[in-house]
Amino acid sequence: MKFNHRAVLSGLLVAGGLAVADTKMSFSDLPARVQTASKEQLHGAQIVGASSEKEDGRTTYEVETMLNGKSRDLSFDGEGRLLEVEQQIDLDSIPGAAKAALERRSAGGSIRKVESVTARGSVSYEASVITKSGKHTEITVNADGTPHRD
Repeated sequence: MKFNHRAVLSGLLVAGGLAVADTKMSFSDLPARVQTASKEQLHGAQIVGASSEKEDGRTTYEVETMLNGKSRDLSFDGEGRLLEVEQQIDLDSIPGAAKAALERRSAGGSIRKVESVTARGSVSYEASVITKSGKHTEITVNADGTPHRD
């Protein structure tokens, strides 16, 4: 079973009083500018899903893609401006300080998936972890190994 951290986060935000709604949709239902911008970013990847998220009156769109068995998610605003890229990568390919921090913070758990997250000109590294007690969690660090803050 794939852990959907976005669904959990959305649920927590709604429970906490923030209005967040994540809606699955077909690619053809995305705004035309988002479709065009997405196609420009594919670089041979296959589109596997699309969704919209509304938070505080602002809608963003995510296009989920897959290339060579690795995921790459693209987030856009309604005008088609690329806001964020989450790309699945190998743990051994990230900077040493980030890798060490993820391994240390996973505290003996199992790192299941690692993504580079590029947003606003900054790159961070996010790991999906199953802890020793079986809990699913995420850890995000900067290249220097410090905890990442949005």
